[in-house]
Amino acid sequence: MTRLSVEMLAADAPAPITSAGHAQLGLAVLAGIAVIVLLITKFKLHAFLSLTIGSLALGAIAGAPLDKAITSFTTGLGTTVAGVGVLIALGAILGKMLADSGGADQIVDTILAKAGGRAMPWAMVLIASVIGLPLFFEVGVVLLIPVVLMVAKRGNYSLMRIGIPALAGLSVMHGLVPPHPGPLVAIDAVKANLGVTLALGVLVAIPTVIIAGPLFSRYAARWVDVPAPDRMIPQRASEELEKRPGFGPTLATILLPVVLMLSKALVDIVIDDPTNLTQRVFDVIGSPLIALLAAVLVGIFTLLRPAGFGRERLTPLVEKGLAPIAGILLIVGAGGGFKQTLIDTGAGQMILDISKDWSIPALLLAWLIAVGIRLATGSATVATVSAAGLVAPLAADMSTTHTALLVLAIGAGSLFFSHVNDAGFWLVKEYFGLNVGQTIKTWSVMETIISVVAGGLVLLLSLVI
Repeated sequence: MTRLSVEMLAADAPAPITSAGHAQLGLAVLAGIAVIVLLITKFKLHAFLSLTIGSLALGAIAGAPLDKAITSFTTGLGTTVAGVGVLIALGAILGKMLADSGGADQIVDTILAKAGGRAMPWAMVLIASVIGLPLFFEVGVVLLIPVVLMVAKRGNYSLMRIGIPALAGLSVMHGLVPPHPGPLVAIDAVKANLGVTLALGVLVAIPTVIIAGPLFSRYAARWVDVPAPDRMIPQRASEELEKRPGFGPTLATILLPVVLMLSKALVDIVIDDPTNLTQRVFDVIGSPLIALLAAVLVGIFTLLRPAGFGRERLTPLVEKGLAPIAGILLIVGAGGGFKQTLIDTGAGQMILDISKDWSIPALLLAWLIAVGIRLATGSATVATVSAAGLVAPLAADMSTTHTALLVLAIGAGSLFFSHVNDAGFWLVKEYFGLNVGQTIKTWSVMETIISVVAGGLVLLLSLVI
């Protein structure tokens, strides 16, 4: 078995595995995931270190020499960071520009000024979805919490009636729509088309966020009828600014990368000729790197200058925007290393071989694997990168649209039932002043609704496209 594992590690594509190989590889995969789960949950070790150790454990138990396992891990880490690291960095810079310039506050205030009464939950989900496009989930929560508390207190709304739609908008964007790290890593792992995935992700996200946000918030407000906590509302960025950017330019800047990437996908479908000049132009401007870079450069003129930011403030702002993503980049990179170790030891091929005898659809299998890892580790990102590595071979014979749906199935599964091992669970609990039971009844149930509804919509779409 050792020599077979070495040969598989050295090859670009794993060789066929015997039944005995299946047993050993199955044990190795379970042990590797168990090590990661145990280190994250029991010993509170950082996810980067946990994924690194789990990858080495996987390779060792699969019978691969340690030097080969290390090579697989470092190769996967480097490839993943090279593929998505710059995109994550650009997204972080754009999010920081949006927050510090007061552009996010401008969007929030403009929409809230036009909404009231029964429309308020719908306004909150709209705000969160728009703001959530370029922002990481945790940043979006911190940014929107002051608004949620203020609206609930001043309008005498139940906190859940306002808070759940905001959280749903942020969570759906985080799990299903690039350029968030999870979807980007899954796209890279299964070689999906980013434009098609983005378009289908938005298509799935809209009904999902409606059901999990404004509609579910009616029941959440009855189950947990709490007012906004009587605490000091954090200061908003724009309160320190004499002026801030306008609503139109801010919204256009946020949507610019989305429009460029979707335009590329549309042109690819309509023209479908790699030698065509128009398609080649859109292939460049619609690439994630150029689309996000364009948004950042445009943001200097539409966000920073109107807010009175001079050249001397640009570098510090970029540095502050990049600092918080160091941990995210390491986790994503280590997840890519774990994925590559899974592939090189033949674990991905094992999943493919075994699933051929099952009647379970590949998309449902991907969703279930992501659900299991999410429940065990509490991390949507870890669940996404690990599940993507396991099911990547399933995408080999899939069409472009079904490969994109595979990414969305993984993303949907990665959001399932957030509980006490998820940092987001405690973030929501503390900000909203809830106890553990109340957080489970609201936040955890909302996450489960998102996961199930999005997963169901993905399966339905697979039947018609």
